[in-house]
Amino acid sequence: MRKRNESVTVEHERAAAASAAAPGPLDKGCSLRRSLRLPASAAAEGMKRPLGRRYGLWFRLRKLILWLLGMYIAIPFLVKLCPAIQAKLVFLNFVRVPYFIDLKRPQDQGLNHTCNYYLQPEEDVTIGVWHTVPAALWKNARGKDQLWFEEALGSSHPVILYLHGNAGTRGGDHRVELYKVLSSLGYHVVTFDYRGWGDSIGSPSERGMTYDALHVFDWIKARSGDNPVYIWGHSLGTGVATNLVRRLCERETPPDALILESPFTNIREEARSHPFSVIYRYFPGFDWFFLDPITTSGIKFANDENVKYISCSLLILHAEDDPVVPFHLGKKLYNIAATSRSFRDYKVQFVPFHTDLGYRHKYIYRSPELPRILR
Repeated sequence: MRKRNESVTVEHERAAAASAAAPGPLDKGCSLRRSLRLPASAAAEGMKRPLGRRYGLWFRLRKLILWLLGMYIAIPFLVKLCPAIQAKLVFLNFVRVPYFIDLKRPQDQGLNHTCNYYLQPEEDVTIGVWHTVPAALWKNARGKDQLWFEEALGSSHPVILYLHGNAGTRGGDHRVELYKVLSSLGYHVVTFDYRGWGDSIGSPSERGMTYDALHVFDWIKARSGDNPVYIWGHSLGTGVATNLVRRLCERETPPDALILESPFTNIREEARSHPFSVIYRYFPGFDWFFLDPITTSGIKFANDENVKYISCSLLILHAEDDPVVPFHLGKKLYNIAATSRSFRDYKVQFVPFHTDLGYRHKYIYRSPELPRILR
């Protein structure tokens, strides 16, 4: 009997243990919810991810802004400490466009009546020169050598010495188009690359550029006889042109006329008005940081001073929509020249080109009025 009760008790305890181990319906639901619930650490990590991304983006953006601000502040000091940087930016002689062009072969640019020369203004300085004859001599010029072209300068055609602006070479597209226009109007066109430009050898400077122009002018006069010689300067070349003509007038051998296309008053005013200076124009000490280094480098191109010593006819051409040399600078130069005593016996003319024409800084050659204006 005792054994039977003990066995019943053991079986009852086993059943109770089994029922305790097996979950009921309510326990099953709670267990399911517990299994679906994410750990607290995983939930917190999921919330941090978008916040982390936004913080990382803002950190990078702030870093970029601080870097740009640092560069903006550092550049003026760098220019002030290294004036040669400003000189490079004025001349831009290291910008050679179009790049893939053989300056020894002007015929590749459609100038079949053009000869390439090399002249030596000074020791260790060589400049490349193009001479385009009038279109009337085109057939005779084909296949001729340099001697024939030099002798052709003595023919009964006027000569234009063209002084180009900064950047590029004598083979620049808009320059080549102007040579063609002037050639079709019956002019010899002689142009060259200043020392340090194109395939010319030497280091650029205002003095050197002016001396190169003087050397080429004398070379032309030695071969052109009594034919008229005009000097045409464009953009930075107007500074070279007025330097040259002032020297010619001082030695009493002025050209027959001076033509200034898109001129400025002086390099300081031009640098202050140039599009590149917009972001620094209101920077404290702008003149001290950016303009004084130009003067320190010996660069002035003082057209406004030079015209007071020039005694020959003057023609100024300027487009109202010029984005590089503002129209008001060309007009200001004209007003200075028109009231100068040196021009009292000579004609001074200013020809504006309306904005609607779209000639901007270097496309005045497209004007159908140009032949009439030059005549």
